[in-house]
Amino acid sequence: MTLALILLVPLLAGLLMFVPGSWPRRGLLALTALTHLLLSALTLRDMLAGARPSALFGLLQPDMLGMVFLLLAATLFTAASFYAVGYLREEDKKHVKRDIQKGQLFTNAPETRFLSCLCFFVTAMTLVTTTANLGALWVGIELTTLASAPLIYFHRHQSSMEATWKYLMICSVGIALALLGNILMSVAFHNPAASSPEGMDQLSAFMEKARGIEGTDRVLWLKAAFIFLLVGYGTKMGLAPLHTWLPDAHSQAPSMVSGMLSGALLNCALLGILRGHQILRAAGLGDFSGKLLVFFGLLSMITAAVFIVGQGHYKRLLAYSSVEHMGILALAFGVGGGALFGGMLHAVCHSLTKCMLFLVAGNILTRYHSLSSYDVRGLRQDMPLSGALWTAGFLAIVGSPPFGLFVSEFTILKGIFANAGLSVAFIYLAALAVIFVGMSIPVLRMAQGTPPHDVPMDYHESLFSVLPPAALCLMVLGLGLCVPTWLTETLNRAAALLGA
Repeated sequence: MTLALILLVPLLAGLLMFVPGSWPRRGLLALTALTHLLLSALTLRDMLAGARPSALFGLLQPDMLGMVFLLLAATLFTAASFYAVGYLREEDKKHVKRDIQKGQLFTNAPETRFLSCLCFFVTAMTLVTTTANLGALWVGIELTTLASAPLIYFHRHQSSMEATWKYLMICSVGIALALLGNILMSVAFHNPAASSPEGMDQLSAFMEKARGIEGTDRVLWLKAAFIFLLVGYGTKMGLAPLHTWLPDAHSQAPSMVSGMLSGALLNCALLGILRGHQILRAAGLGDFSGKLLVFFGLLSMITAAVFIVGQGHYKRLLAYSSVEHMGILALAFGVGGGALFGGMLHAVCHSLTKCMLFLVAGNILTRYHSLSSYDVRGLRQDMPLSGALWTAGFLAIVGSPPFGLFVSEFTILKGIFANAGLSVAFIYLAALAVIFVGMSIPVLRMAQGTPPHDVPMDYHESLFSVLPPAALCLMVLGLGLCVPTWLTETLNRAAALLGA
């Protein structure tokens, strides 16, 4: 029952948002987020105790790999929901002032659509992370595209319209390629003589069949299927050179949406690739899929390094940082061995840190009304709390101790030395060094100096704008000092599904 509620609670909340009248929709969003997080935590507790929950006639059958990404999505949804309370309050003031000037009556229709789509977005990600059916996973990822597109277009500017259409077009093509991958995988495992269908647990059925496929002519179909899955889901994940939608969408969306896109949505696309990697490993083709992941991982890190250097748009800077970290994750899972645990820990730390940075970027944008790092000065004096979080987030995202990303990147490096060799380790370290320098220049330029004289001095940082990113910052700092036992076991069991 708990597992079914994880999916149904945000779905029902999204439908309730359309009930007419003036009532506390923002309160419902926060309550939904807390309930979703609690139900996810209870499900993980049961699974750590040895249970294998199932719901909706077997459609939902999560494993530890999916549960890691579900718990991350639930955590970021909670942070984004509380941040949205203050954010939407400020948007109300802007809209009321603008509509009074135009002689129009303000309505909350855009906010209603925004809140409902945010709930539907989480519902789709919940389906992706809890299902063992590859078809349902594909449907869930397609639904994330449809639900998040209105979120990107929330401000209804020309630039946000362009970003939304670019997101829809590129990701739809990617999803179509992933569908071809699913079809090819079904062809590879098709057995006309089978007496019964596979059932809802398609992943386990394919992995069982894959153990006898090595040396047959079906290997070619399976390799082709993984290539289509990697290119298709890699487009949604933001792997270079398929990442072109990501900087535009992340920079134009509201800050809490950008945080969820980068911290949760990209993980869902990664999960689709990892499902294919699991099947190829079962078929004895782990080297083939692993080398492709290593190649695209290194390419993404190099591409991100090129675009980060000299980047003056601070939200696009964070977007290219997401391309880098998706590359690190692809590299870690492709290398295998000890890097798998590091990859799982890195996914957790990156999601928390990147969401925190996007929330703080929203505070900066609200204060300075500019996305250029050249227009922002003196955050340390003008916005002491957000300035401190901005600096701490920068140190965390580039892998500085004592934050969790330092531990995960170092663990991945040890795995690379053990399984991939010096050349891969050199490219990995060189890209990290270039990105560190490229990000430090605009971030420190924003934090230091004297605030511009034309910025109003009556700004006050609200609790709703500071507490969510501060909580995420404390989590990342804590993971750098001590990883809790329950999380270590969870990550170890998730890594074991990938061959650790």
